[in-house]
Amino acid sequence: MITVVEAGSNMEQKTAFNEKIRQSILIDYNISKTTTEEDFNQLTFLASTICHAPTAFLSIIDKNHVWLKSKTGINIDEIERKNSFAQLTLESKEQQYCLNYSENPQVFEEAKIHYQELYKFYIGIPLKNAQGYIIGVLSVLDTKERQLKKHQIEGLKALANQCVKLFEFAKQNKKFSIVQRKLKQKYQELEKFASVVSHDIKSPLANIISLTELLKVENQGKFDDETTQYLNYLNESSYSLRNYVDGILSFYRSEHILEKDYENVDLHNLLSGIAHLYDVANDVEIDFPETVTLHHVNKAALTQVFLNLVTNALKYNSKDHRKIQITFKKTETFYHFAVIDNGDGFSEENSNKIFELFTTLDTNDRDGNPGSGIGLATVKKLINSMGGNIKVSSTLGEGSNFQFTIKRV
Repeated sequence: MITVVEAGSNMEQKTAFNEKIRQSILIDYNISKTTTEEDFNQLTFLASTICHAPTAFLSIIDKNHVWLKSKTGINIDEIERKNSFAQLTLESKEQQYCLNYSENPQVFEEAKIHYQELYKFYIGIPLKNAQGYIIGVLSVLDTKERQLKKHQIEGLKALANQCVKLFEFAKQNKKFSIVQRKLKQKYQELEKFASVVSHDIKSPLANIISLTELLKVENQGKFDDETTQYLNYLNESSYSLRNYVDGILSFYRSEHILEKDYENVDLHNLLSGIAHLYDVANDVEIDFPETVTLHHVNKAALTQVFLNLVTNALKYNSKDHRKIQITFKKTETFYHFAVIDNGDGFSEENSNKIFELFTTLDTNDRDGNPGSGIGLATVKKLINSMGGNIKVSSTLGEGSNFQFTIKRV
């Protein structure tokens, strides 16, 4: 038995299938019926202006209705889809669907029911996504018959293209927001995990340090040199691990610092407060600028940056007289700072590595403690989040120059 399938039936099935896909695409774009963004209002206004026509609108073709996302010259929110101008544009499959009253008066007479005015000219530009499916239609109406010029039609097509880009931007922005929320949730979970693990590690570490110190004091003179050395290793390793844990916590908590309010900051007072922390050391000299007002900066983040850089400059300096000079200048878009020391320095090839998390140069500070590779990574994270950048130049045995910027707002 041979089954005969009519061509018209196949066409109807294909049209129904395409319409189903088109409706799913509209859902994916999440184009709200109730929201009219100013960007779309401006585009419809430009469409009206380009054509010197009183009416223009951006319509979205839903399952049974056509609703107007933005409009100029009319006050309609929604009409039936059947026999609407937007539906005719969709069915035409043309790059632009243009119609005058004299060509099909019935269409305009039926449209009068919805628009409360007898229009005699219509042009619609379909808004197609990258896959060729029509999201909506950019339409222009006039009360007199028209023949648009080539540059007017090209102008409408350019506006239609911008409409599609706005839809795509909104779609991608929605996806970005979802990913951002998930990342923030993961970060919070990681921060909580780090906090719990750090607490669980620091508690027994404190016991190890206390017991080791107690063991050394109560058995002073009883242990041989080798045993005493083992106890010293145990003590030093415990302190290093504690500092490492503190560094991890500081790195993750820096995210909260970035959420602080921006304010005007007196740079001299900020640096003076940090310098006073080292007043007890007679071998330390810290020079910094006189009164300078920084406008709209994150004071907590900037304080943390300077505190880390100054502390590092003093820790990794084995000279008898430790000197730090802090300089400042501003340009139209950035505040520029430099923290210059006369410390131990390092080879130029390591100038980029030192800002990587958990990366150390295998050198100990002036007290013999190894670095954690977290402090400068935190500094870079804070500076980048303030719209700036950091770089360093250094000479082994002579000192380092950390230069960084933060964006002026």
